[in-house]
Amino acid sequence: MPTREPARPHGRPAGRAHGRHGPARRPARRGLGDVLAGLGALVLLVALVGGVPYALLKYVGPPIDPEQFDVRTLLSQAGPSTITAVLVLLVWLAWFQLFVCVLVEVYAGVRRVGMPARVPMSGGTQALANKLVGAVLLLFTTGAMVAPIVKLAPAPAPPPMTAVAYSAPIVEKATLDTQQTKKVYVVQPPHGRHHESLWEIAEKCLGDGRRYHEIYRLNQAKEQPDGSKLRMADLIRPGWVLDMPDDARHTHTVPVGQPREQTLRDHPGRAEVPRSVEQRADRAEEKAEQKKDVERRAENRGGAKHRLPEQDRRLPEQERREQPVVREAQSSALMDYLAPASLAAAGLLFVLSRRRREQLWNRLPGRRTARPRGDAAEAEVALRLGADAPGARILDIGLRLLGAELAARHRTPPTVYAAHLSARTLDLWVHPPDPDPPAPWTAQDGGQVWRLPAHEGRLLEDQPGGAPYPGLVSIGANAGGRVLVDLEAAQGLINVRGPQTTAALAAIAVELATNRWSDRMRVTLVGFGEELTAIAPDRIRAVGGLAEVLPELEAAAAPREQVLTGRVTGSPREAHYLLSAVAPTHEEARRLALLARRDTAGYVVAGDIPHATWTLEITEDGKARIAELGFEVEAQLLPRRHYRALVELFRTAGRMEGEPIPEPEPLVGLHAPAVEIRLLGPVEVRGLRPLEEGRLALAAEMLVYLATHPGGVHPVVLGGVLWPRGVQDLVRDATIARVAEWLGPDHLLTDEAGRLRLGPEVRTDWMLFRELVRRARGDAMARPVLLEKALGLVRGPLLAGRPPGRYAWLAAEDLEYDVAAGVADAAHQLCELRLAQNRPDAAVAAVRQALLLAADDEGLWRDLLRATHATQDGVRLRAVVEGLTRRAASHPYGGALAPETEALIEELLPTWRIHVVRESSA
Repeated sequence: MPTREPARPHGRPAGRAHGRHGPARRPARRGLGDVLAGLGALVLLVALVGGVPYALLKYVGPPIDPEQFDVRTLLSQAGPSTITAVLVLLVWLAWFQLFVCVLVEVYAGVRRVGMPARVPMSGGTQALANKLVGAVLLLFTTGAMVAPIVKLAPAPAPPPMTAVAYSAPIVEKATLDTQQTKKVYVVQPPHGRHHESLWEIAEKCLGDGRRYHEIYRLNQAKEQPDGSKLRMADLIRPGWVLDMPDDARHTHTVPVGQPREQTLRDHPGRAEVPRSVEQRADRAEEKAEQKKDVERRAENRGGAKHRLPEQDRRLPEQERREQPVVREAQSSALMDYLAPASLAAAGLLFVLSRRRREQLWNRLPGRRTARPRGDAAEAEVALRLGADAPGARILDIGLRLLGAELAARHRTPPTVYAAHLSARTLDLWVHPPDPDPPAPWTAQDGGQVWRLPAHEGRLLEDQPGGAPYPGLVSIGANAGGRVLVDLEAAQGLINVRGPQTTAALAAIAVELATNRWSDRMRVTLVGFGEELTAIAPDRIRAVGGLAEVLPELEAAAAPREQVLTGRVTGSPREAHYLLSAVAPTHEEARRLALLARRDTAGYVVAGDIPHATWTLEITEDGKARIAELGFEVEAQLLPRRHYRALVELFRTAGRMEGEPIPEPEPLVGLHAPAVEIRLLGPVEVRGLRPLEEGRLALAAEMLVYLATHPGGVHPVVLGGVLWPRGVQDLVRDATIARVAEWLGPDHLLTDEAGRLRLGPEVRTDWMLFRELVRRARGDAMARPVLLEKALGLVRGPLLAGRPPGRYAWLAAEDLEYDVAAGVADAAHQLCELRLAQNRPDAAVAAVRQALLLAADDEGLWRDLLRATHATQDGVRLRAVVEGLTRRAASHPYGGALAPETEALIEELLPTWRIHVVRESSA
């Protein structure tokens, strides 16, 4: 078994290893020769640095004599005096170069920064300064040495060493056979502004920084994990794996014949974090083996279930519960398939948010809306990570604007057979080519491509016009972006075939049913996808065979030009798409082919279909090819497990009964904490020194996650949460170490199982909110004051302003659901209390405070209506009604009001509909 010495906290000198068998550190001793060399070097340095300029000034003069360097003198009479002046200047320059080199070497030696900086064009001079300064420093100190630039004599061969292998709870002694094993060292990440150097590694692992050149020779020109090679002794990078001499300590031991590629895989680099965070030194070998096993299983991308190995069963129960989450979050197939489907993800989240708004209509006090769990929750995490809402908006608004502009010019929209959406442009392939698209679209390639720059698309306002191309749907992605085809543009059958036909059809169905660039649509699924009707029941239907729908399709067929014109002029016909996983009979194929040629619809059929217009081939390696269009992309697929997870996600969003809100843990006191993490509004961390802007977002997210998991979180789990697409251990551990240093030793703790948790003096405003509400329930006299204090903590939406792509883990947590329900319930209670006290203005203020965070909870809006009505101010009530109706009409997830809300408005302001009509007419 490979042996390894325990890691030590960063910056702590490596001392003698545990036990009497540990390798002793070789002391740096000064002999008589060192003393004499140091004295001689000191005298020579003083003579060169001080004596040379003194002699020059006394006997020759300053470096530049204006009379000697007069231009007219140089041009008219250049004699011995001029030559002497030039030589004197050269001597002064040589002395100045030596002086600079001495300063650089002294700084490097005294500050112990490792390799000194190189002075330009001073190779030999700096080497001389290096030797002299090194000898002088050796005279005064035993450890502060300057890394030599010139090649030193090889160090004497070390005596045979014995290494100690630590494997908790037993300490074993193992004698290393240097003919069968070798040692490697992983370069550590920066600690603050400090970077490791070969000198420091030699000092830590070999006991003498002057042996750095041995490490350099062993690793020169060897490829490292990032693909680069060691070419200069002072240029090493964190994460590099360095071969070490046989007597090195604090290293990993690997077989001599092990290929370097395997060494790099087995030792990706681990940071040495502060002792307050990393308290696992005494069990380093066991923890390393456990982590390797977790990572190996996490690489299984099929999502198969595995029996826990013996060493996993030794882990604490909490940690074993957390590890499957890591495997799913970092490399599960749910993430692999759902996150890359960026447009489908945006559409799914749009429809899901609309469902959840309806859930809030029916939420009862004391209960939160039902939240997803298991695969459904992980599916939502993947959707949040991958959703390209800006891209979907550009596609929607850009196409509607195009249709409206063409209609204004009385032009029929061209056939768009494909589109490409990238971060920079939206391109449409049109037929026939047309060099005159309406602005801001431009023509490319002689009119074959119409292009909308992304920066122009982001500036467009919402368009009221119809959707001209609802059949555009993603088939996959290439390096530049997403590739879509218009199912209607084939004007014939589209044949799909390959080993993952149903997965491709399911992906097409989900995106068609949830996209924003369509209006009225119906998707008929044949032979598959009955569960998908839960996602969009108004758009999707499933049937058993083609015979059930062919007569209906034949009766409703309509010519393409008529349909396109109707879409852009305001009289659209329902778009219809048929996706069949069942191969048609010969007669059904004939009827479908005739229907597809004369109907404006999309027909995608599995099986071997003769005379298909396009063939979408899904290869075994996950590629999607349409030879007729020249496309080959990474296919967009939705395997059965994935769409089952989506179905369960939407079924959960349809549950109206809700769930009870769990009781919070009581706080010991209400005193101000040392560190406060504010969640009820924009994310803030108070009580700490400012952190660099580029690191603050990730550090704050880590603190938010730890603060909402007081039981502790294993670093492996934390890495899967913060970097759901995967991260190197080196980066994860360095980030944890940086946050630990930012917080201080008392605020980030580690338990015996290695889980991280925040100290008792770190608190969130949500914890304080819940404690104030809890105390309010038990103290009727102080209840209004406590509830007001709680609502005063609300500053805006939960974690407002969080960067895009972050906090996707919230989808699998209780926090969003608990906060929205808790704030709304507190405001409802305070509103009722203030109305009972005949203080309607205070009731209005309480509800408006809660609406800053829970703006979609219509129970709060009803409270606001009742409280405003109690003020007996009709104008004020009308303003609230008008604001509410305007908000509902423009709401991104649907323009309706809850029936209960409409009924209350009818009761309090019977003439409200007249005012709404007048407002809309104006």
